[in-house]
Amino acid sequence: MVKLYDSGVWLVNGRDIVEDGPEAAAAIGQMTGSTAVSREEASKETMAYSILEKHNTSGNMDDLQIKFDKLTSHDITFVGIIQTARASGLEKFPIPYVLTNCHNSLCAVGGTINEDDHMFGLTCAKKYGGMYVPPHQAVIHQFAREMLAGAGKMILGSDSHTRYGALGTMAMGEGGPELVKQLLNKTYDIRRPEVVAVYLTGKPIPGVGPQDVALAIIGAVFANGYVKNKVMEFVGPGVQNLSADFRIGVDVMTTETTCLSSIWVTDDAIKDFYEIHNRPEEYKEMQPGAVAYYDGMVYVDLDQVRPMIAMPFHPSNTYTIEELNANLMDILDDVEKKAQISLDGKIPFTLKDKVRDGKLYVEQGIIAGCAGGGFENICDAADILKGASIGSDAFTLSVYPASTPIYVELAKNGVLATLMQTGAVVKTAFCGPCFGAGDTPANNALSIRHSTRNFPNREGSKIQNGQISSVALMDARSIAATAANKGYLTAATDFDVKYTKPRYFFDKTIYENRVFDSKGVADPDTEIQFGPNIKDWPEMCALTENLLLKVVSEIHDPVTTTDELIPSGETSSFRSNPLKLAEFALSRKDPDYVPLAKEIQLAEKARETGACPITGAAFLEPVWMKIKAEFPNVDRNTTGIGSTIFAVKPGDGSAREQAASCQKVLGGWANIANEYATKRYRSNLINWGMLPFLIEKGELPFKKGDFIFIPQIRKAIEEKWSEVNAYTVGDTMKEFTLKLGELTDDEREIILKGCLINYYRG
Repeated sequence: MVKLYDSGVWLVNGRDIVEDGPEAAAAIGQMTGSTAVSREEASKETMAYSILEKHNTSGNMDDLQIKFDKLTSHDITFVGIIQTARASGLEKFPIPYVLTNCHNSLCAVGGTINEDDHMFGLTCAKKYGGMYVPPHQAVIHQFAREMLAGAGKMILGSDSHTRYGALGTMAMGEGGPELVKQLLNKTYDIRRPEVVAVYLTGKPIPGVGPQDVALAIIGAVFANGYVKNKVMEFVGPGVQNLSADFRIGVDVMTTETTCLSSIWVTDDAIKDFYEIHNRPEEYKEMQPGAVAYYDGMVYVDLDQVRPMIAMPFHPSNTYTIEELNANLMDILDDVEKKAQISLDGKIPFTLKDKVRDGKLYVEQGIIAGCAGGGFENICDAADILKGASIGSDAFTLSVYPASTPIYVELAKNGVLATLMQTGAVVKTAFCGPCFGAGDTPANNALSIRHSTRNFPNREGSKIQNGQISSVALMDARSIAATAANKGYLTAATDFDVKYTKPRYFFDKTIYENRVFDSKGVADPDTEIQFGPNIKDWPEMCALTENLLLKVVSEIHDPVTTTDELIPSGETSSFRSNPLKLAEFALSRKDPDYVPLAKEIQLAEKARETGACPITGAAFLEPVWMKIKAEFPNVDRNTTGIGSTIFAVKPGDGSAREQAASCQKVLGGWANIANEYATKRYRSNLINWGMLPFLIEKGELPFKKGDFIFIPQIRKAIEEKWSEVNAYTVGDTMKEFTLKLGELTDDEREIILKGCLINYYRG
């Protein structure tokens, strides 16, 4: 089904694969009738290279400084981004910037604060010259596909699933500070990423959908980091056998592989997509060069893909549905063991009670958002469900079309009626089921969803309150088959269905009548509308000469998601209030974190204001005595006091900057990790002035509650040291090494200044 190559791969004429090695040059020469090219020259023949080269402003293709064509944000990210940019000197949006309202759409938490954020967005779009998409019109990524994408373009979004590669657009999801840089005419700075080919061959069998293909790929590449921080380039003869919607459905899930971005070859199916959406000028054919070199290859035989399921609690925890049903109790036992690692054993968890007469019963089905809410997914699901009933037991089915134009077309062609006659509920465009703000299952319930993630805590669980529910990811077709079977897990391939494949007609007047578009013209006289929950960022001081850090959380899960660092769901309503939101940091993972971080932060605030003695910080005196004994010349006034966390591999998942900024607001100076799950989380740490320390795997020289002293940290950043000596302060001063990893000159300066806002203030 999926094969990973152990070495680099040459692709000749977009179809023929040659593994790298001593024989490669001769084989390529025989195929092309020309002399062999070098790996470096052939690597320039990828589509990814050509797009990056077009957008690079550095003049050096090894160290990229990218300027994007367009920006996108939604209503739990744009307030913080614009507030940061305003504090840094924003006057107008220099490129098209679209503000959608698809996350905090329900306005159900915190009184007026959600709608206050929406009005903030509308008035900012007017003042600075942007676009504003009102709630329930479209989820962020569907609007971008319909109205923003263009072949050969680059889009940066403050949502991790910013992926439009199937349309020929290289798109990246990053934390808010990276968008701030673009708004201030700065660049996105990275080393040139490696490019991995995803070679598709064959054709999916009826009943297999895009989520099935995506989960098969994720299951093969996530754990081994095969495409981590790389670009996935989709090529091969199988691409032509996939519709535009199918490609989009696979592409959006590439985020769950931890890749940097994605790009696909384009053809008549994508040309047709742009024509349907009244933007034919945005299409161009894209193919790799005659001889292209890739740093690896994921080979996918589409003929062999079968309906898949990603069991709790990660999209990479994959099985075929057939395999799960055939080995139900054994697999559920394995799922429970893995779950206890994620749940820290804090709550009983089982799925075995879902087994009825040897079959797995689920309580909820959801088809929604940027992954599931596409036109073709919903139409195929309706074909499976036509004439059926979802039953009157616990099982429910909700369907969320990804945009109002899709919703309208489903109404016109009768699909909505087909779905609703079965007992399903069709709702408006909303991302809530994907991040825990809509259709939260009952306690101990199992939900199957065609959405993007199934992390613990994400779907609305509150483990600290004894509440737990589970999400498994599936394709819309198998969700529909399960619904037709009244909640018993069923693969779509078990149904003999004639798929009608109705043609899609896009109605642009829906957006013309409702979406605010400044056409890039700013109105500086517009007064921004603030709600009482919208607060400025607190002042943040520059990096001090030395650091004294207290370890206030220690996480040994194999991977720590951003949902565990700052929960989603109702907490999202407070993302325009940094201080209020910070109260939720790690609340579902380590409830001790906030009070411990605040305790040490008091000492730092006293230091910054020159208070002496440091109020409420007598516990530091023994620590200072130990430090002074070893470092008699250390000055307390130039030694910052703060907190740090250790996690094995933090930052998987969302692009949300708040996973880092909440730590900073509470006095965090650093993270210490064996590795960082994503580039975007590490970038978020840096942009908030936090040190992204690395430590070798093995026994830790510190534990939760210990103090770590790091002398000369400012000098280390200024002089570009690759590592620093640190000391655990106990009965003795135990020395160990912290690595800094690769930092650009700008990143070093941001850390020295204390955060991105300070950096731009000068």
